[in-house]
Amino acid sequence: MSRIHKGLSVTVGRVGAAAGLLVLTALLPWLTRTDPALTVLHARYGDAPTTPKQLAEVRDQLGLEEGPFTFLGQWVRGLAHGDLGASWVTGADVASDVGSAFWVSLSLMAYAMVVAVVLAVALCLPTLRRARPEPAHGVGAGVLAALPEFLLASVLATLFAVHLRWFPAQGWASPASAVLPALALGIPAGAVLGRLCQDALPAAFAEPWVRTARANGMPRPRIARHAVRRALPAVLPQAGLTVVGLTGAAAAVEAVFAIPGLGGTAVAAALDLDLPLLQGCLLVLLALGVVAAVLVGLGRRRLLGPALEAGALPGLARVAGGGRGRLYAAGALAAGLLAVIVWGLTRDPLQVDLAARLSGPSGAHPFGTDALGRDVLARLGHGALRTLAVAAAVCAVCFVVGVGLGLMRWTAGLTEVANAMPAILAGLLVTGLFGAGVAGAAVAVAAVGWAPLAAHTAAVAEAERGAGYVEAAVASGAGRWQVLRRHVLSAVVPTVGRHAVLRLAPTTLALASLGFLGLGTQPPTPEWGRLLMENLPYAERAPWSVLAPAVGLAGVGAIVVLASAAGLGRKR
Repeated sequence: MSRIHKGLSVTVGRVGAAAGLLVLTALLPWLTRTDPALTVLHARYGDAPTTPKQLAEVRDQLGLEEGPFTFLGQWVRGLAHGDLGASWVTGADVASDVGSAFWVSLSLMAYAMVVAVVLAVALCLPTLRRARPEPAHGVGAGVLAALPEFLLASVLATLFAVHLRWFPAQGWASPASAVLPALALGIPAGAVLGRLCQDALPAAFAEPWVRTARANGMPRPRIARHAVRRALPAVLPQAGLTVVGLTGAAAAVEAVFAIPGLGGTAVAAALDLDLPLLQGCLLVLLALGVVAAVLVGLGRRRLLGPALEAGALPGLARVAGGGRGRLYAAGALAAGLLAVIVWGLTRDPLQVDLAARLSGPSGAHPFGTDALGRDVLARLGHGALRTLAVAAAVCAVCFVVGVGLGLMRWTAGLTEVANAMPAILAGLLVTGLFGAGVAGAAVAVAAVGWAPLAAHTAAVAEAERGAGYVEAAVASGAGRWQVLRRHVLSAVVPTVGRHAVLRLAPTTLALASLGFLGLGTQPPTPEWGRLLMENLPYAERAPWSVLAPAVGLAGVGAIVVLASAAGLGRKR
């Protein structure tokens, strides 16, 4: 496929996917089967009583009787003249509100990316110092990637803002205001990027040129620099998606620190059915996604150089797994976690005892109680199967869909649009079509969760197709499916599989956030993400209520990273 043809197909895909998202957003009030006039009135005046006359006036004012496509047409005509309309709730100019929120979120994203890059480099330093094809264990990255952003934000705010008073607790008035939220956002993001780099660097050190360089006396730091250049092209697309994600999906952290950012603005607009404001937020996120994708593409071309077009890239070597030690460690952790879960299954997770609310660990309640006096150990045990089974199923679906779509070169635009789409918007759309419930929440998370895996697949597949031995196989008569099966998939599946397991904890929290909004698992059903969100307001007084599910998620992250590092290698 020529570069012009490929660029045209990607552009068409971007335009088509963006248009489809904007049309679905315009249909949101009708898909959710709620009265948009009533939702807007409640957003304006709270729970004040409403009358049929008021509802009729709002419908007439917003043009709801004319249908979604009339609204969409008016919005597009206004967009052509630089007018994003006025908010349905406040009446304020959308362009002004979105612009101010965007610059705040863009600044916060920049600070968070600095944290993420520094952490990713720190995680990769041991591998770079060894400069050998030895896989990193990745436990630290797996644990940090499993930490919930909103929990990190609350802990950092309590410790460094409330108790030590080193940084502001709320607001966006100075660079000091960005330190804590940037850490809360940047640590999980940096852990994911660092783990992907940890996975790519040993493969780079296993390439034949490294042995030649050592034989010729090339210094180890110089070899490490060249290895970084070989590893970065597979990771850069994730950095581009992270830029968009940190800008538009930071609503929880923005809420903790009272930051007037784009993520919170988009979520509030979706819940209030404020379509002009929501459309404006999505348009800015889509534009940012396109800019990030173009810059990432240019960076990858620069790093890969003319060898990509010439089919002269080194083969993507895969190092052997980490051995039995990591499997034993993963087994020991899994056995300990399983023992705690079974212990919790023997207890009642629904019994309410207000006299024992927020009690500390004791013989009667080994892990303490929550705000209603329910046993935390029991809720941890009974919520484990539901939490892990649903999250694992969603990750598996995202893996299959991500690999399938990532191998198709025309889907790059669709990937960017899916990544820019807030999960809450996907949840509202899916709930409107299929109703609220666990299945609907799982479909909503999967609808946007495949995008990072597809981008990773596309990057690895492009580098593999540009390898010299693939060109030789094609010249020898190998067909497209033979190349795909023997070369491309054997490189993609282990690498993207390790990436997919890193998404288990974030997927759990995404499902919990939808449940917290009434779109997924409903109380009092125990679920780890919900345990975190329900008990977060009491974290300072009763830290055990959030520590148990947080440690559970971190333990799962460590287990899957150790197991995947031990057994998913391939050696050429």
